[in-house]
Amino acid sequence: MTSTVDGVQVRIAGDGSPVLLLHGIGGSSASFDAQLAGLAPKHRVLAWDAPGYGSSADPEKPLGMAGYAALVGRLLTSLDAAPAHLVGVSWGGVIATRVALDYPEVVRSLVLADSTRGSGIDSERAAVMRARPGELNRVGAAEFARRRAPRLLAPGADPAVAQRVEDIMAGIRLPGYTSAAESMAETDHGPRLSRISVPTLVLVGEHDQVTGVSESRRLAASIPGARLEMLPGGHAANQEAPHRFSAEVVDFLSQVDSVVAR
Repeated sequence: MTSTVDGVQVRIAGDGSPVLLLHGIGGSSASFDAQLAGLAPKHRVLAWDAPGYGSSADPEKPLGMAGYAALVGRLLTSLDAAPAHLVGVSWGGVIATRVALDYPEVVRSLVLADSTRGSGIDSERAAVMRARPGELNRVGAAEFARRRAPRLLAPGADPAVAQRVEDIMAGIRLPGYTSAAESMAETDHGPRLSRISVPTLVLVGEHDQVTGVSESRRLAASIPGARLEMLPGGHAANQEAPHRFSAEVVDFLSQVDSVVAR
């Protein structure tokens, strides 16, 4: 089933403690097809299409990271899904981090997969991120995806998975991508990570060439009590190793829920 809040479409499956899946900057809710199936037996799983992605309405202007976090808070409250486990991949993990910092009352736990502190950690990375929408505008989404999608995968990735990653990225639209890129460029959560107070699992593909293993190690070291687990695959580890990814998430969420129940 699907539901729409503030122009944002959310796919919903299963029953149990709520889990919100937040996709990366080149993805959509389709990036989580395997997790919708893998987590639904034990959880009420929600996967959003961020503003300007998939079936969601385009943003009228860039939202900023604070805007995305506020939207997640409203969405969870509207769907009676708070507090929720937040599972964010890449950009989605940065959004999840901001939600945990600004609206901790709606967050039960965090899973940050192949994520980062934000692209604002230095001026060069911020400039690169801000340049990407211009490239998308020049070459179009299909060519943009053809160029960028291979970097998300580990060497020797399954060709079918590689094609799926490219196909999903080829569906991105300029308004959504521009807003997302600007939110990344403005953000450096590094100085605030020690304030996160919810249980946190950091996952990273061992061949991640985009945000990198070292960045995930930094996240895990900076968030109190966070645990790091390595997965097969690259930056799109949730699509390359979906069963392992879902198993790690289910195990972690079960531990958190058992503590909450006690």
